[in-house]
Amino acid sequence: MSVFQKKSIDSLAIGEDSADFALMLDRVHCHFGRHKAVTDISLEIKAGEVVCLLGPSGCGKTTLLRIAAGLQKPSEGRVYVGRDLVSAPNGTHWPPEKRNVGVAFQESALFPHLTVLENVCFGISVLSKSKRKSHALDLLSRLGMASCAEAYPHTLSGGQQQRVALARALAPSPQVMLLDEPFSSLDARLRDQIRDDTLHVLKELNTATLLVTHDPEEAMFMADRIALMREGHIVQTGTPTDLYCSPVDPFVVNFFGQVNKHIGVVRDGVVRTPFGQLDARNFSEGSILRVLIRPEAVKVTPLTDKVHNAQSSHILMSRLLGASSLLHVCAHDADGQEAHLHARVPGVFLPEEGQPVSLSLDMSQVFLFQQRNKL
Repeated sequence: MSVFQKKSIDSLAIGEDSADFALMLDRVHCHFGRHKAVTDISLEIKAGEVVCLLGPSGCGKTTLLRIAAGLQKPSEGRVYVGRDLVSAPNGTHWPPEKRNVGVAFQESALFPHLTVLENVCFGISVLSKSKRKSHALDLLSRLGMASCAEAYPHTLSGGQQQRVALARALAPSPQVMLLDEPFSSLDARLRDQIRDDTLHVLKELNTATLLVTHDPEEAMFMADRIALMREGHIVQTGTPTDLYCSPVDPFVVNFFGQVNKHIGVVRDGVVRTPFGQLDARNFSEGSILRVLIRPEAVKVTPLTDKVHNAQSSHILMSRLLGASSLLHVCAHDADGQEAHLHARVPGVFLPEEGQPVSLSLDMSQVFLFQQRNKL
């Protein structure tokens, strides 16, 4: 839970601290009939900070972004852009054009009859014509699109159109930038490059940014902080390191990638697994535990004896994934427990099928959670 979630906006909105936040959501709810799309969410973003709303489809993240943009009225709660109260239960609701926010969606939606330069200049009204052009060209240059200034949108690739749409949204110098899955329609290599360019531009301009994504790798690449959502609630907020290394819920562990799973019972302060006994002294005797082990936590050491027997851990399959290798392992412990596990190791490491191995764990990537229901 962030500091802001522990402290109501009531004490910040008219105080000096409110200037620290470009966007603040205070106890926001949004209901569509009986469906609760967003429930009791508080979140803040500082100037220059990138915060990602991360979660599966239908969890409420786009609804929350639309509320911040002014495209959707919240059922309850308040929204501040800087010191301005832009949405409140008393009927206050500023439209998007008055909120000083920029919005970019998955589809670029450029004006087809305007050139790239004219598209970017379109939203700038406070500068002279020459300064508008200079400002637009500067943004296009930052995003690698200056050479296409006189081209029309239909002549551009999808990635180029997305860069132009971002430049157009940034042109009015918004206090807050709102991005809704802006890279999801791009192929992987192009997506990586545009994400990198976008992040650098946002940081150079010191723009507070709220980014919606369902991709955990994208969130970790882009975000200073991540708010992971599930069914309209925020499950955990923190830095990418916080969520990856100190998850508060099994959902958080599972959302950030494949895990090896095991169910065990605490006996004499330990839980037995195919890796052996794990320390469980923080749980009461008889507790049912969910043991979640990331593939990169599994350390695999080939044994010199290349003949395996029914009680030895051994390789089932090896696959090179580029920067890492994925090993399918049949694991056995001293008690005869068997499991099919995955191990991910850096670089090229491809033991042959049947190779006997010993297994150990990096306990920083092993997580134990008490399971409420019975076995």
